[in-house]
Amino acid sequence: MAKSSSSLCHQISQHRCSTSFGGSFFFLPLSLAISTLVLIFLYNFCTTSKVFTHNENNLYQESSPISSLIQQMIPFSFENAADELFFSPRSPPSKGNQWSTGKLFGLYGNYANNTEIYHDKDLFEEDYKEMNRSLKIYIYPHDKDDPYANVLLPADYDPKGHYASELYFKKVISGSHFITENPSEADLFFMPFSIVEMRHDPRIGPEGMGNFIKQYIYNITQTYPYWNRTDGADHFYVACHSIGRFAMDEVFEAKFNVIQVVCSSSYFVAGYVPHKDASMPQIWPRQGSPPDVASLKRKQLAFFAGTINSPARVALLQFWGNDTAIFAHFGRLGTPDDDQLLDAKFCLHVKGFEVNTARVADAIYYGCVPVILANHYDLPFVDVLNWESFSVVVHYLDIPVLKNILQRISLEEYSLLQSNTLKVRRHFQWNDPPLDFDAFYMTMYELWLRRSSIKVRLISSV
Repeated sequence: MAKSSSSLCHQISQHRCSTSFGGSFFFLPLSLAISTLVLIFLYNFCTTSKVFTHNENNLYQESSPISSLIQQMIPFSFENAADELFFSPRSPPSKGNQWSTGKLFGLYGNYANNTEIYHDKDLFEEDYKEMNRSLKIYIYPHDKDDPYANVLLPADYDPKGHYASELYFKKVISGSHFITENPSEADLFFMPFSIVEMRHDPRIGPEGMGNFIKQYIYNITQTYPYWNRTDGADHFYVACHSIGRFAMDEVFEAKFNVIQVVCSSSYFVAGYVPHKDASMPQIWPRQGSPPDVASLKRKQLAFFAGTINSPARVALLQFWGNDTAIFAHFGRLGTPDDDQLLDAKFCLHVKGFEVNTARVADAIYYGCVPVILANHYDLPFVDVLNWESFSVVVHYLDIPVLKNILQRISLEEYSLLQSNTLKVRRHFQWNDPPLDFDAFYMTMYELWLRRSSIKVRLISSV
């Protein structure tokens, strides 16, 4: 979609109109404004006109077993949902006409036209070496007898579950060569509180998290001088549970300064600032090497399984819940989904309550090309990885034509996408001790990019 929009704007900008009001310089912004109005008009027309919408074929108005089941299962209202700004389940495009903005303008993209998995491999590798050589992190120290040692100290076990990325990072960084005991040489300062542990600690819980962090920051400002130099701009914390985006709500001066390394990296939601903050992948830890899947014959076009908890997922199930090529299962599968991940060519990541999920890393692990259906998702390691080379990114508006989009990808294009998916697998794995270019080192590189090039020194009070 982004490519299509850029292409359209480029074509419009090529037209020149002679006028006494400043020529093309004046008419470029004017023509862009007019084209935007035309697009809005066409969208409204196409989604409301009888030419494009047939009530008798509209799955949202049609009484069917799956529609009735969905209505019974959805535990919330979509009123004022942010997703409805971009895809409204009350008045979607008609499935019968398979309409989309891409089809309207003939702008279906070639999703495999970028062959390199890195934006600039040579630059990345050179900068990565410099990071390994010079990046220094200071971790605020805490004693084992601290009453909140469970929240502040690294885990002494192998982390498990959906939010293991947060705990793995804290465990691995503590023993890494990036750590310095001399804070005056540090590029960044790590506040090692764990959002996951806070959430489960009955003394804190989700409701007390903000006050805990507020008190924590107050304590380090009273004990150490480093926060006060930059108002926390060279400090960071790590959180994989989506509740972590509320961590700084009670500390206003820190909310827009501290670097957030989070799995719930949606830049549509207030509190996440791309380029200041960093996206970390949510990874379900697995032991051993990934399976050899290059020679598998995949029979299923696409696979998804998950709870119905967002407008995008409702739309997916309404359009494709009974399809044979797209296996869209609502709720949890009764068995592990390994077989489905190995049998499908494409694996769908459809935003739920939050944007973060382990589905993307799961798809990559099993060599299934990820399909991203999560608008405003700041994809993990996007500063380095060229996601267009190993995934398909689809806008919510194109859910009605999802099957057509995937089927239009040729065998040659798919082979390239899957080959690149296998190449990036090493970046989406946790290891202890860490291995070069794994999830830990890639997260460290994202922090390296966000450090200040100028270190702020303490000013002597003498």
